[in-house]
Amino acid sequence: MLTSLYVRQFAVVEKAEIAFGPGLTVVSGETGAGKSLLVDALMLLAGARADSGMVRAGNDRAELAAEFDLSSLPLAREWLQREELDEDGACQLRRVLRAEGSSRAWINGRPANARQLGEIAELLVEIHGQHEHQALLSRNHQMALLDAYAGHDALLAQVRDRATQWRELGARVRRLSGGEDRDHRIELLRHEIGELEKWALPAAALADLETSHKRLANAGRLAEGASGVVDLLDGDGEFALRRALGRAQVELGKLATLDERLTPLLELLDNAEIQLGEAVDGLGRYAQDVDLDPDRYAEVDTHIARLHELSRKHRLPVAELHDKLAQMQAELTELEGAGDALDKLDAQRHQLQREYTEAAEQLSHSRADAAIRLGQEVGSLMSELGMAGGVLRIELEPVAGTDPDPLGQERCELLVSANPGQPPRPLRKVASGGELARISLAIEVATLGNDAVGTMVFDEVDSGIGGAVAEVVGQKLRALGMQRQVLCVTHLPQVAAQGHAHLRVSKRSEGDSTYTHIETLDAAGRRDELARMLGGVEITRETRAHAKQMLERGQAVAK
Repeated sequence: MLTSLYVRQFAVVEKAEIAFGPGLTVVSGETGAGKSLLVDALMLLAGARADSGMVRAGNDRAELAAEFDLSSLPLAREWLQREELDEDGACQLRRVLRAEGSSRAWINGRPANARQLGEIAELLVEIHGQHEHQALLSRNHQMALLDAYAGHDALLAQVRDRATQWRELGARVRRLSGGEDRDHRIELLRHEIGELEKWALPAAALADLETSHKRLANAGRLAEGASGVVDLLDGDGEFALRRALGRAQVELGKLATLDERLTPLLELLDNAEIQLGEAVDGLGRYAQDVDLDPDRYAEVDTHIARLHELSRKHRLPVAELHDKLAQMQAELTELEGAGDALDKLDAQRHQLQREYTEAAEQLSHSRADAAIRLGQEVGSLMSELGMAGGVLRIELEPVAGTDPDPLGQERCELLVSANPGQPPRPLRKVASGGELARISLAIEVATLGNDAVGTMVFDEVDSGIGGAVAEVVGQKLRALGMQRQVLCVTHLPQVAAQGHAHLRVSKRSEGDSTYTHIETLDAAGRRDELARMLGGVEITRETRAHAKQMLERGQAVAK
């Protein structure tokens, strides 16, 4: 659910921050006041192409931000987790448009690209109205709506699963039965396996090899250094540590005869002398035992060099070469036994094809039944919405080819006729924006509860209608609002009266500048706004009374 929308220096809006609640929120205002700017802002946050003309004149950038509550949107939460953009169950979309034409976007404070912005927006908000970019114009979305209306999720999942498995087995068959390519691959694998078997090492052996290489490479330095330390500790020089310690023991022994409290300290020096002697002995043995074998070093160095060559060849870290060996051995075994493997794979593919065909035919029957029911239901709603005799026909077109398709054996196209006597045409080709918006509303009402998107936005769905039909439109929007959050831009009081909340957009001029103001109306404000929508310039007592009555009736129906 959309909880807030913030716009700054956007078109004629200097700054606005709007809070939204559940149910139906209506937006009204005089013509040209900027009612549709809220819709435009949401479309830009959904990834629509930005236009530098949307930045308020005299400013270098416009800023848009929307926050959504994801508590009832598990798909959106899962998407954010996959993209590592999740943030405590909430989602903030932010976009900055610059006057020179560039733009940047963020999701939960992290930079996002156009793909990410569009994908998350599809899970959060649907925008219907007189715009070319609408979810219902997408044939994929039309199919998803039909499948959701039919309620055959398990059947669809079975079809998708069988088709996916069939394709995966096909890839294995092509790899195993590659003819000359297969023979070449076997020869290459044998050669590369031979190299890896000779040089690649498991983790523990590789660590030992690297340790030996380091020690052998520095053997001379190690022996010389150990001997030097022995000279410092127990050499012939006057300042050798062992000599100095001996003198300290003698002096402290004399003092201990005068004060027995020094005896424990003398014992510490005695212990130090013992440990120092052990260190000197150990270092002496180490210096004599250091391996100065140049042949062994050359052998180890060659092994390390070959490992790095193989690392570059296979584009893998040295530590992963041994695992690569196991993978290549498994592939070689599979290719060399391709005859039996191909027979088994062929049998599995035939079985999957049979299972797919059976499930896909059931899916086709379910879709055909659902298409008839949904078409009839939407046709009835179209009549209620002022398109008497309107028809929606859902045409199922067979998919070319015989290979299993994850989406089934057909695709769907919504065909619409808004007026009697006119042949149905694809929904995406319906010319009238107002009719298209009302058709979208009828489809959304008919498929109510089958759409996972939490917020629906309708822009001027009441264009070209009035009277009783307008009141029906308001009732249908309210019905949607019982299940989803709905935002509707309207110019009809019959629609506005049935909203849970009401936003008024007004415009004022100060000198050479024009400003748009957006406010949330209380009960008195709503009555006055309905009166304006009813009466125009001159608002009489009768107009206000009519507005009050309309508001009371609309709210009573909405409860």
